[in-house]
Amino acid sequence: MPLVTIPGSPFAPGRAPLRVNVRERGRGPAALLLHGGWGHEAYPFDAAAEALAPRHRVIVPDRIGYGASEPLAELPRRFHQAMADETVALLDALGIERAALWGHSDGAVVAAWAAIRHPARVTALVLEGLHFFRAKPSSLEFFRTGLEAPERYGEGVVRALERDHGARWRKVVARGARAWLDILAEGARAGGDLYDGRLGEITARTLVLHGRRDPRLEPGELEAALRALPRASLALVDAGHSPHTSSAAGAEAVRRAAEFLALP
Repeated sequence: MPLVTIPGSPFAPGRAPLRVNVRERGRGPAALLLHGGWGHEAYPFDAAAEALAPRHRVIVPDRIGYGASEPLAELPRRFHQAMADETVALLDALGIERAALWGHSDGAVVAAWAAIRHPARVTALVLEGLHFFRAKPSSLEFFRTGLEAPERYGEGVVRALERDHGARWRKVVARGARAWLDILAEGARAGGDLYDGRLGEITARTLVLHGRRDPRLEPGELEAALRALPRASLALVDAGHSPHTSSAAGAEAVRRAAEFLALP
């Protein structure tokens, strides 16, 4: 897997250049697959990349702070926006003018922000396991576990995190948990959404891909996101928070996303 150099990142002022680990396969219009907050190996995009590769140049990066890319100590406030700008910097480094973005969980928030901040660079969006509300009380214990005792997520998750991040896996999980606990605290005080009311500015074709049993979803959250994205299509499948890796619905989720991205 090659390391691509970008001139810098909002996460690391004064550190340049920075190395981004990239998995790549296929040829055609570019499609970037953006992992969630634990990194690629927790919910790998291998099957999705295989499905897209006959029609697309598929690029699956480790964002700064994850996997084999440059390490990062902490996530700043508004880290999703910074990751969106970093994603566009990676497009520049790869010589890609425009790309489709398929993001999962945190990666979906990053993809949405990329389409808001850089609309000319995004041709289509698949927003999988999308977060919308800042206030997510049912996820409070989940993120506290990530901060205090991430081994409780289970042996399979821990092994995936170790493959991705090595001995620093606990730091990676705790870093994301701290950032999300700050978001939840802000949401509890002031409400609002993760996009500052700007989600409706997205002009790219959009598919919202969601699991019917997603435990990270608050009551009314999906409906609120769809009201903010009135032109988006919805694909609901029998899955939890990661439809594309679901044993029950993974093949259906990947098929529906691939068919959407293949549309002219």
